[in-house]
Formats: sequence, C-alpha cells, structure tokens
Amino acid sequence: MSRGADIITIFPEFFVAAGFGVLGQAIRDGVFELRCHDLRDHTTDRHRSTDDTPYGGGAGMVMLCEPIFRALDSVDPDHVANRILLTPRGEVLNQGIVREIAAHERLVLVCGRYEGVDERVTGRVDREISLGDFVLSGGETAALALVDAVARLVPGVLGNARSLEDESFSQGILEYPQYTRPREISGQRVPEVLFSGDHAAIARWRRGRALLDTKKRRPDLWRALSLSEDDYGLVEDAEAGST
Repeated sequence: MSRGADIITIFPEFFVAAGFGVLGQAIRDGVFELRCHDLRDHTTDRHRSTDDTPYGGGAGMVMLCEPIFRALDSVDPDHVANRILLTPRGEVLNQGIVREIAAHERLVLVCGRYEGVDERVTGRVDREISLGDFVLSGGETAALALVDAVARLVPGVLGNARSLEDESFSQGILEYPQYTRPREISGQRVPEVLFSGDHAAIARWRRGRALLDTKKRRPDLWRALSLSEDDYGLVEDAEAGST
C-alpha cells in the first residue's frame, strides 16, 4: 500500500490544489494517496452543524468535538495513523518535524476553523502543528502545505534528491483552550469557571492557561516574554489546576 494521508475538513473541495505539481504527479502515479473527508458527513443535526458558540463567552465560533470524534473513528478506527490537528497553538512546522511525520505510513489531518477547536479534540490526536505565528482562515492551507512537504520525502516522489530549508517563527503568545457543548463527554468536563458568569475570573483563567500553554509548548516564546508578578501567579494557579 502506498503512503498517504486522510484529511478531515469542512471544505474538501479546497484540496483540488493537491492535483498540481509534484504532489499531483505523486498522486497520479500511485506513490502517494490523498483522501478528503467532509466533516459535515459526521454531524447528526439537520443543519449539519460543525460549530457552536464558546462557553464563557467571546467572539467567534468553536468547532464541535463530537463530529470530529466520529470522523476520526470512521477514518482511523484502530488509531494506527499519526493523527495531527492543524492549529495556531501547535508546534511550529520545520523540516525536522516534517521528517518525523514523514516516517509514518499513514496520516490523518484535522483542519481547524473559526475561533478554534474544542480543547477535548487534542486528546484524540497525536500532535498539533502550526505553520507559524500568523493567522489563516483555517487549517486547510496548513494541511496542504504539510502534505506537500511530507510527500516530497516519500521515496519515488522526487526524481532527484532535494534539500529543503527549515523555517520557524517565534513571536506572540498561544491562545487559551476553547470549549463548547457538550459540557461533559467521556469523563472530560469543561472547566467550571467558564460557567461562572464572572468575566474577570474567566479572563484571569484564560490568561493563566494561555501563559502555561506557551511555557509548556513554546519555550522559545516563553523566554521572550516580560511578565508581571500577577502573571506568574496566574501560571502557578494554572499549573495547580485552579479554576
């Protein structure tokens, strides 16, 4: 069986671009497989909803976890593939990471959209990847870039050996975790502070979690931050699991 990737997205038609260039030729030659799955096919309501308003308030919409769970169970029921969520909060993609990902026979890529993806989806994936510290309309662009980069490392895709440059970005702070309905699933509960109606408490919780995630996920960004004593206190609360 050839190497390849399954992509879970609300815009499968976006990936018509995969039919061009080196990647398109690899697909036509059967060296690399690419299958796109419409997330809306895994919804259960008549509107085929894939998003809802965030608990705790805030701008934008958050992608629901349940359709994504069902899509993952359908596409990769035994979790044999390397599952990747494309999100601004992930590791910044570079050539070293591309090589690690390319070592896997199968990939499943989940494309985020809107304000973000319900935090509980991170428990069903193996890795979170970002293209860099800038904003895209959705994860489809990142997924296509990743697939293209990975496919180039698959034997038989390129006629000649190519050297690929590493790229990285190191600005800003990661976003806090997002949640939407249901309030509880598989024993995982949305933090109670988001139901409190106390906007100051919610803001402090979000700041603490954002700082903690930055510290844990992006130490390069963490080292560049200039934090107040209050910020350090928020991080300590977040590390202790305080809501």
